[in-house]
Amino acid sequence: MMLYMFKIQRIDVNNENAKNDFFTSFQNTGFAVMENHGISFELIDNVYEEWKQFFNSKDKYDYKFNTDTQDGFFPFRSESAKDNPVKDLKEFFHVYPNSNLPNYLSSNTRSLYTQLTNLGSMLLGWLDELTPENIQELFSESLFNMVKGSDRNLLRVLHYPPIEEKIEKGAIRAAAHEDINLITLLVSGSQPGLEAMDKDGIWHKVPVDKGMITVNVGDMLQMASGGYFPSTSHRVVNPESSTQNVSRFSLPMFMHPRNEVILKPGTTAYDYLQERLKEINLK
Repeated sequence: MMLYMFKIQRIDVNNENAKNDFFTSFQNTGFAVMENHGISFELIDNVYEEWKQFFNSKDKYDYKFNTDTQDGFFPFRSESAKDNPVKDLKEFFHVYPNSNLPNYLSSNTRSLYTQLTNLGSMLLGWLDELTPENIQELFSESLFNMVKGSDRNLLRVLHYPPIEEKIEKGAIRAAAHEDINLITLLVSGSQPGLEAMDKDGIWHKVPVDKGMITVNVGDMLQMASGGYFPSTSHRVVNPESSTQNVSRFSLPMFMHPRNEVILKPGTTAYDYLQERLKEINLK
């Protein structure tokens, strides 16, 4: 009997084997960690610093989210994982191409949005290149084209406040869930806590070294590929000690197809997104 090994590979984007290593890790675990991806640490640090100012301000409530457009500020405990009655211990801001951002922010957030979108498109192109032909035949169009011109690509700016002494049973920063979209590019959080589940239900810590970008499969890609790419459950656990009980920030970019893209016969990206938003209490 072969022992199943859950190994999320760290991929140097500049390495000649980067494409194959990324594909292997992605197909086996639903995750890969990218290094030397070309997005500067300085830009990432500046974006984090600017958004810390936002979350520490009472003005954040002036940007409360719009349920139709899904952009803006989502207050603490707005979201819960699918089928989980306990809401997550987080607040966040949704950035889309036409979102109204706080006027004291610089152009850094827009710049990071563009660079993450470009990196995500490149990685989808890698998947197009290496995915077996019988799986590609399931796609209504190439993965690269699915996101080309999409206005649904979402940068979520996340803040997990320090954990209060008394919290309800089962409440954690982000309960076990799978992402809705095609792929997610997660700029490493300011603190550890991200974990992924293997096929045997065992949780593994995901590397969070400064500047790394973790990429994972979302449910839309799993659906479009007939399950070939696994949408792996992941979570963000509470701090392990009082010294680690500080604010945690992270920046996931969710790569979404255009609304009209067909994920499988009878299901468009728009239809599936609306269904899932209701399940996590954002609609």
